[in-house]
Amino acid sequence: MIIEFRCEREHARRWMGRETLLIDGREVPVQIAWTATAEPRPTGLDALFELERLVLHKGKHSGANRLNIAPEQTQVRTGTADVVVDFTGAARDPNNSARLYLRPLFNGVAGENAALAAILAGDLPVIDIVNEVDGSLVDSGHPSGEIAAGLSGALETVMARTLTMVSAILSGRPRIVPQLARPAEDSPRRGPAGYVARGLAVSIAKEIYRLCCYAPHWHVGWRFNDGAGVWQTGDLSGPGWNILPDPGNHFYADPFPVTWQGRTFVFFEDLDHRVGKGIISAIEFGDYGPTGEVVPVLEEPWHLSYPFLIEDGGDDLWMIPESSIHGDVALYKCVRFPDKWERHATLLSGLELADVTITRHKGLHYLFGAWRDGTGGYSDSLAIYYAEHLLGPWLPHASNPVLIDRASTRPAGNFVTINDQLWRPVQNCADGYGAALALAEVIELSPTAFKQIVRHSLKPGPVWPGRKLHTLNRCGRLEVIDGSRVQPKTRAFASKLPSAVQSPRTSSYTAG
Repeated sequence: MIIEFRCEREHARRWMGRETLLIDGREVPVQIAWTATAEPRPTGLDALFELERLVLHKGKHSGANRLNIAPEQTQVRTGTADVVVDFTGAARDPNNSARLYLRPLFNGVAGENAALAAILAGDLPVIDIVNEVDGSLVDSGHPSGEIAAGLSGALETVMARTLTMVSAILSGRPRIVPQLARPAEDSPRRGPAGYVARGLAVSIAKEIYRLCCYAPHWHVGWRFNDGAGVWQTGDLSGPGWNILPDPGNHFYADPFPVTWQGRTFVFFEDLDHRVGKGIISAIEFGDYGPTGEVVPVLEEPWHLSYPFLIEDGGDDLWMIPESSIHGDVALYKCVRFPDKWERHATLLSGLELADVTITRHKGLHYLFGAWRDGTGGYSDSLAIYYAEHLLGPWLPHASNPVLIDRASTRPAGNFVTINDQLWRPVQNCADGYGAALALAEVIELSPTAFKQIVRHSLKPGPVWPGRKLHTLNRCGRLEVIDGSRVQPKTRAFASKLPSAVQSPRTSSYTAG
């Protein structure tokens, strides 16, 4: 298979300087056909990208920075490509005989300018990939921008996720094209000069925030509820929420409650701000709330979070903490409840898979996780694996990644079954990482199919004050959630921070 990328010579970017495309673990050669400029770019765009490299990226190049092309690289290619991926805004040559001619669209428009316009308007665009041979829509996705610093970082994120989609299409696996909400077309356009002023002001405010505050500072909420809970009401109403106290220089997040051997504990991520690495801790709950002290239960040399718990056969309790930074999905067995766990097996390896959550459905185990292929955001791509037994072997879903959508991909707690129908809580990262929750009904799930419909959206508000909300679980009467707030590093800072710094608002294309 010969793959050809069509890119504009005068606006060559570093992400274009690739010789291969990773498709199902194979490095497939890519040739670049450099074309003339289809549309001019905004004046000063490269100067802005260079400024961002110095201010936002600590001098490191991003994929959006200029690529210097040697003269011999601009020579016209001979031969016909099997697949063309056209990143320009120019019309397709009607004489091109490629069997597959893919055109990425950004909010429905081709070319880099369309992606830039969406970002400058305050959001990352919906990416559609169309096959211009027959006009069909091949795939759609909406990337997340939690690591996209500045305009250059946002453009890099958009193009990285575009390549993720292209790789999935060229793998030959069937694609599940989602119905994604489209941005309003009348969004105001912000010019590069205005972005520079706003972008640098936000960056300065965030740097002050970073120096003065622990950010983000997550906390766990809990309540006893004898009536309808969040899953039944679709909101956070009901008994008031209590906050699990923390020592200030630690935050608590990702709560998972379980009753085991007659005792109820809540397990959670426990991150020491001074170290920047999470461990798994737990606290016991009695009839009236937490009892005793927080107990560390699992620590590794790498960061751990999201302690998903699962019983298998009623005899053993297992934990799958997120260890995506270590590149695997590890299963731990409880050998002494609650504070002794031993690594028992590696379910999947060689991949970044965050917030792994497992459910049993129609005789099979299904493993869901937020998947990342080394670039782009951490919360926009859903991968599913399935197995007959918890220990595997685990096989990939036929359409991985089955969904690319920052608003409904990343797991946010245990699956639940209501009236024989399977549901999953998901993180809605449309307004930034962990900004809100959504409750999605799983309409179809098999090794070859997946469909969900988001029925409810939950955000912080009067019932649960704060800035974020990204985990929901329940065990008997005990419901748990989490959220984040500003946590000054010293009391002296608390009264002196300007309001903009106390809760810095940034659009989804700035670092969160």
